[in-house]
Amino acid sequence: MTYLKRQKVSKKWPIPRKGTKYVVRAENLKNGIPILVVLRDILEIAQNRREIKKAVNLRHILINTKPVIDERKSVSLFDTITIVPSKKNYRVELAKTGKFKIEEIKENEAGKKISKITDKKILKGKKTQLNLIDGKNFLSDIKCKVNDSVLINFKDKKVEKCLSLKENANAIVFDGKHAGKSGIIKAIKVEKKMAEIEIDKKPVNVLIKQFMVVE
Repeated sequence: MTYLKRQKVSKKWPIPRKGTKYVVRAENLKNGIPILVVLRDILEIAQNRREIKKAVNLRHILINTKPVIDERKSVSLFDTITIVPSKKNYRVELAKTGKFKIEEIKENEAGKKISKITDKKILKGKKTQLNLIDGKNFLSDIKCKVNDSVLINFKDKKVEKCLSLKENANAIVFDGKHAGKSGIIKAIKVEKKMAEIEIDKKPVNVLIKQFMVVE
């Protein structure tokens, strides 16, 4: 199904609940937002879908340095968007309200992204495959664990470094009632699958699956 009723879109989408009855469906209904909605309704750099389809056909829109081939393609947290003609670059972030926001970034930042490791696999030849929360996977020799984060370099197509899940690490909550809030990890409660994060100078317990380590 290509479309979704506006009333049923994710609460993370920063668009009015009233308006046209339907909006384009995201690939990832919970954690993604279509590039069409980003360009037309948030950044307002195009007036309609036809303009965006034309830009896509001309390969003028990049997500994580790769050309978009479908205006329904979704972006998720920390994905980067490049508008080729204007040479402008943006990153998908979360506002403190838990809604997506699109922040302009420098050109040299557009080729990198932080993502969370959700699974690890040992392949033939003892190669390690890291499966990430956004659906991507990378082969890497960097030592890291499930629930750590990694800094991806899309230009070199590799994991640049590991951001370990540990005390005193910075974290952002991307799901649950504290979504959009950032803080410092004060304690990790492995048996309860949660961590204590200091947010706005107050200790808050957050499930490990609801936050990720950032720089």
